[in-house]
Amino acid sequence: MALRVPKAELPTGLTESMIEQLGAVPEPVEVTWHNPEVAQSNLEFGAKVSEWAAVDESLKSFAHMAVAAQVGCSWCLDTGYFQAQNQKLDLAKASQVPRWRESEVFTVLEREVLEYAEAMTSTPPTVTDELSARLLDRLGPAAMVELTAFIAFVNLATRNNVALGIESQGFSAACEIPLAARPENSGAASTA
Repeated sequence: MALRVPKAELPTGLTESMIEQLGAVPEPVEVTWHNPEVAQSNLEFGAKVSEWAAVDESLKSFAHMAVAAQVGCSWCLDTGYFQAQNQKLDLAKASQVPRWRESEVFTVLEREVLEYAEAMTSTPPTVTDELSARLLDRLGPAAMVELTAFIAFVNLATRNNVALGIESQGFSAACEIPLAARPENSGAASTA
């Protein structure tokens, strides 16, 4: 798939900042910069979302990658895994998110978070009262609200990237452990 909207010219300072932070300019920024107000608002909201601290970072990372795998956003899966490495999260677990149902590395709570992320991502959402109650009991109200809002934000980002034709930039190639492929019979779009 090719980009459906070409890359825009970014201000030099922004380009330099992105390269300093990530080693490359993220294509979602380059594409959305055709409307700087939208691009800037997205960057600002993403920065605010990353400041939320009621939910463990590994749980949010796993949720992000589960949404990306389900929607088929190879860019999000790629950068999510790269960010997990940079945050010094458990890469053995993170690498298994695309096939979490078959993997035996996840705790009960992690599995419930992954299930919740997928249920929120389904159209229409398939979140059950039972799953919500279990997570609320384990996480508490503040963390449950944060997790839900975080997954909703990730859905915005993944669906935006897929619709614009944005694909992996190879960030995860720097990770020591290869990222597992999503099982073919999962029913979700391919992340390759």
